Amino acid sequence: MATVQLAGVSKQLPKYYRDTSDIIPFVDQWLSGQDDRFRRKVIKIFEGAGVDRRYGIMDIEEVFTATSFEEKNDIYSREVKILGEQVLKKALSNVAWEPRSLDFIITVSCTGIMIPSLDAYLVNALGLRQDIVRLPVTEMGCAAGVSGLIYATNFLRSNPGKRAAVIAVESPTATFQLDDFSMANMVSAAIFGDGAACLLLSSEANNNGPKILGEEMYHFTDATHLMGFDLTNTGLKMILDPAVPEVIAEHFPKIVHPFLKKYNSKLENVNHLIFHPGGKKIISTVEELFGKLGKNIDDTKEVLKNYGNMSSVTVLYVLQRFLEKELPTGEQGLILSFGPGFSAQRALLEW
Repeated sequence: MATVQLAGVSKQLPKYYRDTSDIIPFVDQWLSGQDDRFRRKVIKIFEGAGVDRRYGIMDIEEVFTATSFEEKNDIYSREVKILGEQVLKKALSNVAWEPRSLDFIITVSCTGIMIPSLDAYLVNALGLRQDIVRLPVTEMGCAAGVSGLIYATNFLRSNPGKRAAVIAVESPTATFQLDDFSMANMVSAAIFGDGAACLLLSSEANNNGPKILGEEMYHFTDATHLMGFDLTNTGLKMILDPAVPEVIAEHFPKIVHPFLKKYNSKLENVNHLIFHPGGKKIISTVEELFGKLGKNIDDTKEVLKNYGNMSSVTVLYVLQRFLEKELPTGEQGLILSFGPGFSAQRALLEW
């Protein structure tokens, strides 16, 4: 079995951005026909979401204009091709890999619908090899960045001397529902932002990035109702159960301890938690569980603050922060993210 190592992570942001303080007047205007108490409550959610700024594939005026699913999805399709190409080019350039040296390409997105999927366009845009193996991951939500890493790792372990790219591009902005005044829509509008990331991995002997010691998925039974999208005539409508943080807390020991034990580690040995910032409540839940061991998730909180929750992309932004640090040899990092299903995806790294 080949050793799999991370070669690098690059990120790409859409051209539009707004600070939360600039967004609140638009929210206020949008909710002008609603009950005053409700409006104040929603504004408080935006103010307390832990997000200072977010980026978008469309300007805020466009976000708050009623458009059809078709129009929003057209913008999504156009922009994810641009972002996907930019971020893959950037990632390859950063590690001096030729596009034709890639053996496996995985694209990750759940916030729009495209057939053919993004990877097909990237084959043409970058002149990738005609025999490249491609895999689109489309319905795993926030967990899919780690899912992509897991699929790439499995491929590379079985194929020594190969290279893989995982490209995640998300636009929760394109799923915003103008006529949905449910709490799920309010909370998701307050925390989500758009972005793209590309993770490169290889099973070559000369790579000096952190190696992947192990990776696994954990599926909660009878929890499909907790998170996802309803496909409606106006687009993808968010499902977000308020019970998510407590369900995570309840399962946390089963998610973490047996996994680490399987790879001859334990939570005390994990120096870094590379955790997907689902939202403020999930962060505080995990911080409480992790903080008892004197460990922090500051990088997770910084990513949420600077970009919002970009679904599958977000954990890769957190991972990039760790790859940019000069970490001592032998230190371990636990990558963890949650998504629809309900599921938890994990990977254990060693520098």
